[in-house]
Amino acid sequence: MAAPAIDPVAPSRVRILDGGPEAFPRMLAAIEAAQDAVHLEVYAFALDRTGERFAEALAAAARRGVRVRVVVDGVGSALDGRALAVQLESAGAQVRIYNPLRMLLLGRFRRNHRKVLVVDGEVAFVGGVNIGDEYAAPLADGGGAWADLVAEVRGPACAGLEARLGRGHPPPRGPVRIWLSGIGGGWPLRRRYLKSIGAARRTVSIAHGYFLPDRRLVRTITAAARRRVEVTLLLPGVSDIPFARQAAARLYGRLLRAGVRIYEWERSVLHAKAAAMDGERLLLGSFNLDPLSLANLETLLEAHEAGAAREGETWIARHLALARPVLREEVEGRSLAQRWLLDLLGLWAARAARWVGWLLRR
Repeated sequence: MAAPAIDPVAPSRVRILDGGPEAFPRMLAAIEAAQDAVHLEVYAFALDRTGERFAEALAAAARRGVRVRVVVDGVGSALDGRALAVQLESAGAQVRIYNPLRMLLLGRFRRNHRKVLVVDGEVAFVGGVNIGDEYAAPLADGGGAWADLVAEVRGPACAGLEARLGRGHPPPRGPVRIWLSGIGGGWPLRRRYLKSIGAARRTVSIAHGYFLPDRRLVRTITAAARRRVEVTLLLPGVSDIPFARQAAARLYGRLLRAGVRIYEWERSVLHAKAAAMDGERLLLGSFNLDPLSLANLETLLEAHEAGAAREGETWIARHLALARPVLREEVEGRSLAQRWLLDLLGLWAARAARWVGWLLRR
């Protein structure tokens, strides 16, 4: 059955969802209502309680004649990727494991880090959320769900997205665009951040779980603060990646001296990759401000839409209210030994990330 036509003149609509607790039910509902095609690309797909629900919904869609295509990463889904493929292919779905572990022996290190679901060319879900229980638990349950957000997009921005996922072509022009990085790397996505931060006039709010920007990005952020733009960073107080926090903390002194406000989220793992500017522009996706995302396959939503930008700002503000502020006195008051140790750990982590990023781009 062909997907209903989308009016190219009608505006795209963007709704911001608060991580897995809000996104997963709507994603599953979209899969269950699919009539023509479902395309899912995700870095990590775990066959836990959440993953089984998605696997069952995808298999059911395939059995009723919907064209179902799933792409998972060979490293991110190393534990359950093969079992998922067997389960879905038996129902008639197509499954691809991107660069399986054995491909590392051939020097193919690039990862598919995208998190995107497209249904019938009408609705897309773009963000940082993988398929797994760690994204699904409510905040009051133990350590809480990983802090992340997802954009639900409807309208012309979704048309042709599935085809572009295989090619990485630039998105059509419009106030809502979904950017994809392909084999050429994530430099076009990085430029969206540089342009958006550089154009900000009043506010820049950034929430990033893996914050290791290059020198030009750091200069762009500090320059915005020095021209009296209110720049606020929500960064991880705890991380699932060893020394990721220390690598980011190396930049705290320079950022704070420029007037940037920094907060650390300590209630769960911060996994978000989002930024809002002036209540008018929103960037959100799988793209991290680190060297690895410059090499991997990524997605980035760019919305010049006040409603979406305000929703993104509200998500960040709500988490800032529960986060710990990092004070300049705290950073500069550390002993010489503490600063030396933190700088050493951070420098090691930063150089390791850059080396891995270089390796991925080979």
